[in-house]
This record gives sequence, structure tokens and C-alpha cells, in this order.
Amino acid sequence: MIEIEIADEQEAIQIPEERIQAAVNAVLAKDSIRNAEMSVALVTDETIHGINRQFLGHDWPTDVISFPLSDSPAKLEGEIVLSTDTAKREAARVEGDWDEQKEVLLYVIHGSLHLIGFDDHCDEDLAEMRAAEIECLRAIGIEPPAGLHDRDGEEGSVE
Repeated sequence: MIEIEIADEQEAIQIPEERIQAAVNAVLAKDSIRNAEMSVALVTDETIHGINRQFLGHDWPTDVISFPLSDSPAKLEGEIVLSTDTAKREAARVEGDWDEQKEVLLYVIHGSLHLIGFDDHCDEDLAEMRAAEIECLRAIGIEPPAGLHDRDGEEGSVE
């Protein structure tokens, strides 16, 4: 059974819970995960800044943070925290048919991919992460614009 709890603690972006659940489910389906307990928290820059400082020692707001909550292969448990303030700012930097809701869904997918074992600390891993993001976005009916990942100067494939 897959359980996805959503905590909306912000007012910047309104997004239907069903879309967030679909994004998580797209990632879980990619890895054939059928037993998971996940939570997704939509927060402000101020809140994620505090979490980033407390848990990762980084004194700045960020887009998304994932916390694995168990090591059991029988059940995936994890928490994703994302900043809608950051999503709003970053979505405006993308050309084409892209908006803040899609940016939030990208963060949900990115955080979920981390929880199933994807990494993005070296170029090869980052390319795999970006390809998986594109695949999952498409699985939920979103066609990402060609330059989606160019804004950070990252070399990621969007094909």
C-alpha cells in the first residue's frame, strides 16, 4: 500500500493534492515500489532555510530536501520538504510552457528520486537524475521545455 500525506504550510502556490500524489506515484512506479509511506511538505523559504541549516548545515534556503526515514527494503518511508517561494522564483526563469505548479511537481519528483536512491553529486549521476525527472514529468502529462535544466548551469539531458 502506498500512503502519501501532504502538509501545505504556505500560501504562495495553490496546487491540487492529486497532482502531488501523481508525481510521487510516477517515481514509485519507476522503481516498482508498491509499499511506501511518504510525506510531502510545502513550505516557505524561511522554513526550508531553518531545516537546511539544522539538518544539513547550510545557511540558505533551498528548493527541496529529502529525508529517508527507514532502511527497510520492504517499505519505503521518507519525507520531502520543498519551498514554494523558491519554486515561484525559479519557474519564472524557465522559458516555454512552464509555471510554478510544474516547478513544484519537479521538486516533488526530484525529492522522491533521491528517496529511491538517485543521486546528483557527480556529472554522470546528475545526468541520470535529470533523465529520470523528465521521464516522470512525462508520465504525469507534463512535457518539460528544452532548457529546463539550463538555468542552474547544470549539464543534464532533457531528451
